[in-house]
Amino acid sequence: MKHAVSWFEIPTEDIERAAKFYEAIFSINLFPMDFPNIKMRIFPVEDAKDGISGALVSSDFHKPSHEYGPLLYLNANPDVDIVLSKVEAAGGHVMVPKTQISEDNGYMGVFVDTEGNRIALHSTP
Repeated sequence: MKHAVSWFEIPTEDIERAAKFYEAIFSINLFPMDFPNIKMRIFPVEDAKDGISGALVSSDFHKPSHEYGPLLYLNANPDVDIVLSKVEAAGGHVMVPKTQISEDNGYMGVFVDTEGNRIALHSTP
């Protein structure tokens, strides 16, 4: 197994609001991909073949939660604080500020997005 994660989906209540939030905090453009029963906004990836990506998703079976479910860590290199510093202005809430995991494993932080999802960040040392 090359990567522990191959794809992720972040549930939304309002996909346009969520897209605006993630575009603001990561300074990226998400790509729309909509189907009859599901709306997605895809995170960009440099290497489509080997890169790991995912999407914001709106459907009947995607429900946001900051209390339950898996905790997804998004890449915040070069520094978790760069992303965390944009969270509040974009409509989210910082739950855990930049915290050192260890000298070898870098830093982490956690925020709640505009949809109520608990999302973590990681940056290498």
